[in-house]
Amino acid sequence: RVLFRSQGPQAYVTPSWYPAKREHGRVVPTWNYVVVHAHGMPRVIEDRDWLVRHVEQQTSVRESGQEMPWKVTDAPPDFIDAMLRAIVGIEIPLARLTGKWKVSQNRPEADRRGVAQGLAEANPDMASLVRQYGQI
Repeated sequence: RVLFRSQGPQAYVTPSWYPAKREHGRVVPTWNYVVVHAHGMPRVIEDRDWLVRHVEQQTSVRESGQEMPWKVTDAPPDFIDAMLRAIVGIEIPLARLTGKWKVSQNRPEADRRGVAQGLAEANPDMASLVRQYGQI
């Protein structure tokens, strides 16, 4: 079995962003984060056709925002064959998938607003999550 961990936005949260610090002082620093854990039994895939399909799919997704998206067929076939020989395909059928986030949802609304404002410039992704899941 393996555990594949995907870490999303994360950020240190200073108590200075909480209005509660000025009101009563009973605050501490914390860490906001988003994480997903995928558990499963991996298998190695050496099937060339599978690898080509996977590389083409990934390339299509990653290149979609480009003005002139690159395609696997843009490169010479012998070069692509050499590159494919250097790739090890791994598939992990999921046995269990868990996700967790801590985005200041445990804080009062005023503190969530302070965190979102404090993170706005340095970590806009986390600031957006605080606003979204904090319903502010």
